Amino acid sequence: MPRSTGREASQRQLRVGEALRHALAELLSSGVLRDPDVQGPPVTVTEVRVSPNLRNATAYIVPLGGGDPTTVLGGLRRASPHIRAQLARMVHLKFAPQFDFEVDTSFDRASHIESLLRGTTGDGDGA
Repeated sequence: MPRSTGREASQRQLRVGEALRHALAELLSSGVLRDPDVQGPPVTVTEVRVSPNLRNATAYIVPLGGGDPTTVLGGLRRASPHIRAQLARMVHLKFAPQFDFEVDTSFDRASHIESLLRGTTGDGDGA
């Protein structure tokens, strides 16, 4: 989805990433996090990419309802140690991964490409 690393992820990385994505989405929707920047708009976790050694993970998020992604990212980054501790209880791994959070721009890119293909760029030339 968001980025290509050049090397395909293993089945284990994909399984762990999906388990972390579900657990993170559950954690964010439960209201456990007290940071007002995170409690504001609902957040969708589109993907969690895990490093080959499963020690680092990048969660790609999209704030729903037009929320400011930089504000939400700041709140998530501040709450990262707490999120890591909660996810360690929810997903049983040998090591809880360090989390980084990024905004998923793949939907914006897909929308832009679709508008280019349909010829609705808005610049008036119709192409």
